[in-house]
Amino acid sequence: MLRGDDQRDASLAQHLDVDLLGMEQALAGDGEIFLAYRDGCLKLLDRQTLKKGGLAVEVDPRPGEQHSYPAPKKDLLAQAVGKKTHTIVDATCGWAQDSLALFRMGYQVTCIERSPVMAALIQDGFERLAKKDWVLRRELSPPKLLIGNAIELLANLPEPPDCIYLDPMFPAKKKQSAATRKSMAILRDILGDDLDRQALFDAAWAATGRRVVVKSPDYAEPLGGKPSESLHGKLLRYDVYLKS
Repeated sequence: MLRGDDQRDASLAQHLDVDLLGMEQALAGDGEIFLAYRDGCLKLLDRQTLKKGGLAVEVDPRPGEQHSYPAPKKDLLAQAVGKKTHTIVDATCGWAQDSLALFRMGYQVTCIERSPVMAALIQDGFERLAKKDWVLRRELSPPKLLIGNAIELLANLPEPPDCIYLDPMFPAKKKQSAATRKSMAILRDILGDDLDRQALFDAAWAATGRRVVVKSPDYAEPLGGKPSESLHGKLLRYDVYLKS
């Protein structure tokens, strides 16, 4: 954790049980990944962005998305989770971009993240989201965040959600854009591949009320066998598994 001018530095370092370092200490040490409050948000830094920059959870609409609320349910993600769905659990939250897109569409979203570092970044993003004018005007609550092993947490949900959404880490095979490569490379460094993704699918299928949606690269084998339907993008697909 990088010490700055934010009073939250020390409390977060204590919560994560990590050292609180000054800039000179960070530069002289052998750490590769750091957290810092910078530019009004919590950011994840590597050695190239220690002095300036960093990655944060982006809470504003993505390029091409409309700023209206609820956003139109027209893209592949919305088609995959189902327009009649109300409650969604995103069991592999990562940078929370799909969770936030679903929230902006009007779905009730619960997120699960096993990495305490990523969870801290997500929580900071949700706190910033709660202060947005459009959220305050509509008296909306940001997605709920659960921290821990998704396989265990899915088994203890208070009630089955309409949809459980999975975006597990698969071994990388395709070239990605520079921006995507940066964020995904750091995420992979923190989390590694989801070697338990088959067990995660089984837990999701047992816990869901209506459907499981798996986002995967186009080269990956389906996790749950033949899906009820698949929606294909340029480099990825959504496999949809429906309970009869």
